[in-house]
Amino acid sequence: MNQRRITRAATGTVITVLALGVLQGAGAAGADSGNEPADTCVGKQAEGPKGSAPDDRPLYRALAYIENAAKEHRGIFTGLAVDDETGTAHVYRVPGEEAEGFDADICGAAEKGVTVRLYDTEVAQRELEALVDRISDDMERWEGDFSIWSIGLDADSVVVGVSDPAKAGPILRDAYGEETMRHVRIEQEQQATLLHEARGQQESPARNH
Repeated sequence: MNQRRITRAATGTVITVLALGVLQGAGAAGADSGNEPADTCVGKQAEGPKGSAPDDRPLYRALAYIENAAKEHRGIFTGLAVDDETGTAHVYRVPGEEAEGFDADICGAAEKGVTVRLYDTEVAQRELEALVDRISDDMERWEGDFSIWSIGLDADSVVVGVSDPAKAGPILRDAYGEETMRHVRIEQEQQATLLHEARGQQESPARNH
């Protein structure tokens, strides 16, 4: 699952970069922000088939399995993060009957040495993606008050990089509403440079030879 990160360079150019859908490190997820898991399961399966993931270790085979399973549960799947050091996959999904089946599936497929932590969320990833689009349409709207330099997703929220979080917070809450902004994290970010644009071009699949 690829995720988009939208960056505005100093020139005003808006660049959309495809990033890896699996976020590295528990710090990228609610596991580091006080969000306690609703449930935890420990893998019991013997070693799975080789070649099912580019990084052919039990944890990364589990991540590949989770990402494939999530395609059938887009209405409830929110995001995925990984803590490589502890062999843990952090899975974010909207709780309910469908989530129970999803949880049982991915926990049942996990190999020994893999831990799966399940977190409750209120919105699915597709709703967060729609919010990314909505905010990105307004990237230049707030010039004179603050600048939005980037917009992207982490495992369970939209992350907005701005020049001045203290100014941006109240303005964005007033524009989008408190309920919507509960799913948005505002972070300080320095002015984007042309390096962002170069990276965006490097990651584009279209190349001229």
